[in-house]
Formats: sequence, C-alpha cells, structure tokens
Amino acid sequence: MSASSENTGFRDTGSWAGPELVQALRERFGEGLRAQSEAFGEQEITIRREILPALARCLRDEHGFEMLLDLCGVDHLGQREERFEVVYHFYGLAANRRLRVCVPLSGDQPELPTLCGLWKAADWYEREAWDLYGIRFAGHPDPRRLLLYDAFVGHPLRKDYKMKARQPLIGPGSRHEEDASHV
Repeated sequence: MSASSENTGFRDTGSWAGPELVQALRERFGEGLRAQSEAFGEQEITIRREILPALARCLRDEHGFEMLLDLCGVDHLGQREERFEVVYHFYGLAANRRLRVCVPLSGDQPELPTLCGLWKAADWYEREAWDLYGIRFAGHPDPRRLLLYDAFVGHPLRKDYKMKARQPLIGPGSRHEEDASHV
C-alpha cells in the first residue's frame, strides 16, 4: 500500500488498469495521449478529442473493456484553457480493470463523436451531458433532452448558468400546454 493511500484511508484494490496499458496506448496513439496520471492506484489518461472513437474501440476490442460505466461533464470555467471536459469510466469484467479517460473541449461549441455504436449505455449518458452541460455528441441517434423539458432554456450545470433565471412554465394551463393542445 502506498504512503498516500495509508494517510487518507484509501485502499488500492488492484482493479485499476496498470501503467502497462497506458504504455501500450501511448505506443498506439502517440501524441493523441496528452497526459497521464496515477493516484491511489488509479490510472487516468487525457486524450485529444480526435482519437476518442479509435481509442474507445481499441479499449473494447483489444483490451477487454466491455463496459462504459459512466461519462460525465465537467465545467472548468475560468480555471483551464479548455472550458469543458468529458470524463469516461471504462471497466473490463474479465480482468476486473478500470480506466478513466478525460477529453478536454473548448467552450464555444463543445462536441465529441458519440460512442453509442460501441456501448448502448452511452445513449443516456450522452443525453444527460447535453441536457445539463450543453456538450453535443455528433451522430447520436436521439439527441433530445433527458432530464429537463423541451422548453427549458440553457444548461443548468454550467458555471455561468444564472441560478435565478426564469424558465417557461409547463403543465396544465401553461402556454406550452395550450399550444400543444391545438396541434
């Protein structure tokens, strides 16, 4: 157990992908891997957005990462050059391995290619990232809002979202409800 994990109460479970996987990915994708880090036995890589589809397919087909456990958006407004980041959590059942992959995105039009063709779980995760952060996924089969209603304006987990912004009313008696009844 490392000294850092002893001090914080974290325990290395051994389920995180090791540096040999990161080295194999670096050999395959070269400069597409922008950075790597390790903390408490966890491997994390940061990649260029252009290699995401090829890297994801490689992780699934060649390295046994059968599951996309999660993906989430992060807004680094004012803290980093690239405002947004999408963080993917992959898991390999057979080897009991995990890998975190981070993809930084610019703030003007954050967009990544969809991974729905590789993992069905990406469908709702990508819709959630669109709904809450405004991060688009090119090629997504159903890019509708997931958690918020269609008339909702903006993306509430962005750090510049106005907390007291007024939203259109929905439901019985609202203008949107009346408009829908005339269709």
